[in-house]
Amino acid sequence: MLLVLGILIFVVVFYCIITEKVPSAYATMLGALAMAFSGIVNEEEILETIHSRLEILLLLIGMMIIVSLISETGVFQWFAIKVVKVVRGDPLKLLILLSLVTAGCSAFLDNVTTILLMAPVSILLAKQLKLDPFPFVMTEVLSSDIGGMATLIGDPTQLIIGSEGKLSFNEFLFNTAPMTIIALTILLTVVYFTNIRKMEVPNRLRAQIMELESDRILKDKKLLKQSMIILSAVIIGFVLNNFVNKGLSVISLTGGIFLAFLTEREPKKIFGGVEWDTLFFFIGLFIMIKGIENLGVIQFIGDKIIEISTGNFKVASISIMWLSSIFTSIFGNVANAATFSKIIKTVIPGFQSIADTKVFWWALSFGSCLGGSITMIGSATNVVAVSASAKAGCKIDFMKFFKFGSRIAILNLIAATVYIYMRYL
Repeated sequence: MLLVLGILIFVVVFYCIITEKVPSAYATMLGALAMAFSGIVNEEEILETIHSRLEILLLLIGMMIIVSLISETGVFQWFAIKVVKVVRGDPLKLLILLSLVTAGCSAFLDNVTTILLMAPVSILLAKQLKLDPFPFVMTEVLSSDIGGMATLIGDPTQLIIGSEGKLSFNEFLFNTAPMTIIALTILLTVVYFTNIRKMEVPNRLRAQIMELESDRILKDKKLLKQSMIILSAVIIGFVLNNFVNKGLSVISLTGGIFLAFLTEREPKKIFGGVEWDTLFFFIGLFIMIKGIENLGVIQFIGDKIIEISTGNFKVASISIMWLSSIFTSIFGNVANAATFSKIIKTVIPGFQSIADTKVFWWALSFGSCLGGSITMIGSATNVVAVSASAKAGCKIDFMKFFKFGSRIAILNLIAATVYIYMRYL
């Protein structure tokens, strides 16, 4: 009876998230509380679950404070205009540079914030050049999903995988960043041949775009300088964490609080920039995953993966990536990462004596981040981008997103399969 009830709660919660009938934070928190009152999880397990994820939550709070202050400077919009001037209105060069900027920012900043700031700018630039903004927005969204795969802090899924797999910042950099470059190359190549190649911009419009004054966009140059110094120090701290051994959450929070103190902002305003709904969404999700684990569902799926792979390490590795990508496209990459992390832990003991099981975590990373590009609900970045684009005058529906994103995601997943096989298997 509890098993049926637990699965029903899980399905209803994600139905509410997918259809947006209930805000995501409310949905997961209500689901977690429903599991608590039904006896699937108890208070001690809830507190233990939150305690074990505090590093992720505190790291996000620190980065959110930093990004919130950076966004006040207008530097994202300033950089976008600089880029379009550098390429002199050329559609292909514009697409490439905007995508690289988005991917680069998403690798080290919150990718939801990055796409929220970049999408409206790209739509504005495309409209001024009399071009269809859809391929530009979609390429940026997918670039953000892919760019977030490059580092431990690039995407919430990476934080979950890193925490569960006890993986360092540098391990992500050396293992997932190369695949990020490959995936971006595939993305830009496909978009060029399917959307950009036939686009042309009259010289008159190119001249107009060159007249845009980017310096007026920058609102607070002093804050920009301060925030760039702090952000650089935080990223260096992440890279050197193996040596300084202070912890990613401590480094992130130190940067955020120090920058807030340095800029003399009121605490109320600073903490107002923290996306608390996102944090409570994660808290509710983690508790629900614990409930599913208590019901034996995760162990069952893990056993099935071992059964399907018939004890074959190569088959198990590839299966994790493809199955997690399918799960991501339906339930979102955060839910996928949280769930499959538990599944991987049940699979690892069966292969630990014969191979380096860290490949399972990289397979999950590729499945979560690349699979997130298949549907509009595959990642929070996608949902935010669609909403921001609609406000800026570029409506993207579910099927339009699916047709564009799914073919690129499948090509990237095939490339990731080859990458995993050639590098690890």
